[in-house]
Amino acid sequence: SLFLARKFSQRDALLVRWCKRGYQPLLQRAMRHPAIVVGCAIGAFLLGLLIASTFGAEFVPKLDEGDMAIQAIRLPSVSLERSIEMTTEIERVLRREFPREVKSVISKTGRAEIATDPMGVEASDIFVMLKPREEWRFPSKNELVAAMKKVLEENIPANNFSFTQPIELRVQELIAGVRLDIGISVYGDDLEKLKEIGNQVAAVVRRIPGAADVQAEQTGGLPYIQMRIRRDQIARYGINVSDVLDAISVIGGKQVGQVLEGQRRFPLQVRLAPHWRDHLESLKRLKVADPAGRQIPLEQLVDIEVAPGVAQISRDEIRRRFLVQVNVRGRDLASFVAEAQAAVEKEVELPPNYRIAWGGQFKNLQDAAGRLAVAVPLALFLIGSLLYITFDSGRLALLIFLNVPIATTGGIFALWLRGMPFSISAGIGFIALFGIAVMNGVVLVEHIRSLRAAGMDVATAVEQGAMDRLRPVLMTATTDALGFIPMAVSTSSGAEVQRPLATVVIGGVITSSLLTLVVLPTIYRWFEPKSRKSQPPVES
Repeated sequence: SLFLARKFSQRDALLVRWCKRGYQPLLQRAMRHPAIVVGCAIGAFLLGLLIASTFGAEFVPKLDEGDMAIQAIRLPSVSLERSIEMTTEIERVLRREFPREVKSVISKTGRAEIATDPMGVEASDIFVMLKPREEWRFPSKNELVAAMKKVLEENIPANNFSFTQPIELRVQELIAGVRLDIGISVYGDDLEKLKEIGNQVAAVVRRIPGAADVQAEQTGGLPYIQMRIRRDQIARYGINVSDVLDAISVIGGKQVGQVLEGQRRFPLQVRLAPHWRDHLESLKRLKVADPAGRQIPLEQLVDIEVAPGVAQISRDEIRRRFLVQVNVRGRDLASFVAEAQAAVEKEVELPPNYRIAWGGQFKNLQDAAGRLAVAVPLALFLIGSLLYITFDSGRLALLIFLNVPIATTGGIFALWLRGMPFSISAGIGFIALFGIAVMNGVVLVEHIRSLRAAGMDVATAVEQGAMDRLRPVLMTATTDALGFIPMAVSTSSGAEVQRPLATVVIGGVITSSLLTLVVLPTIYRWFEPKSRKSQPPVES
């Protein structure tokens, strides 16, 4: 209270007087031509709906973490030593070819089976720490990714590369179960048929504009030693099948007893030495005794060959699954998935009991859109209910509620001008905008009702009320817009999520203020309750 002014003046500030000087003739002209004003408002709303129908959609804007994560996938038959050699060469190439962009490179090959997301030795995660953008030779991160992918594919053959970000990689894998933006799951029973359908899906998706880093799950290609017992030969020597199987099981290890140490028990296992296990010819010379005590070589009793087999079997929803993953670059997620779904449905024929499900960020977008479909109508219903309770009039509640579609139009125009797709951040911005838009309408209508209760006619009360409430409405719109401008233009970490929200609020506040100051006074007489013109206003 020590800093409050001791003298008060009812005179408006110079800026407010300038605004009133321009606003009054505009208001009077609008009140003389209400049909034109309403037509312009409806036209703007319909144009906004038309523009909104062309919007793409995404779950949330992708955050730029500043660093990069590269996944290198090789054939399942690759050894750990060879995989490490390739990963080391990837590190050298990145440091050599991108000295102005890459600060350091750290790689990790394979992951333990006890982890929540096991990974074989054929897969490596390469984490690339980047230097500040001012030192880059590339104007954007997408161009840097494209250049890195081209260099790696030219220098490191037999690798499939995909690009993401360290935190994004882990979060997507834990939440959505996929490493890239979209996961296309093919469900069925036969592994070979699943692989065939999955490869067809990958080929179709690869042709869609915006597809990047398309990866089909590697379910085969792992070499196995296959042994088939020759029953005619074991019958010739009088050898039981169990004797042959016991000899074969010793290759990997067979439990033959237990070792006791106090109360503890340990299984005793017999296993061939490494120099026997690593060579197929050595395995063929294993001996199996017949009833006469003769030692028969294993190759005479079984057919031994090395053949490719199953590398992994993925299951989801109690069914076998083949996963195709893809990143989306240069376009929004929803339009890409819509085009890809249409192409897959047209070109890929599914047998009975086989189906395709689309997941990843697209599934998150669908779930969030479903929640918004409940939250937005609920918010609008609560706003309408509170307006009716406040004014005890359905007409006045509807009049103020008209701020909502006009404010929505402004938010749509703002997103369109900045080239942003619809996202969950923008949806939250629209919900916040509804409250701001309605608040200005309440301020104006309540003052008009006060003037009507004081005995003024409709035209005079509307014009006087609008002039009196010009400053509060402009202050609300200006402070809101100025407060959100830093979020709208920010380029710092995390700004990608803030920008759509701020853009929607700024655009909606501008159009909502125009409606409150021009359209709402123009049509007030159409909505005033005729039986309550002389009643005093409700305290707010």
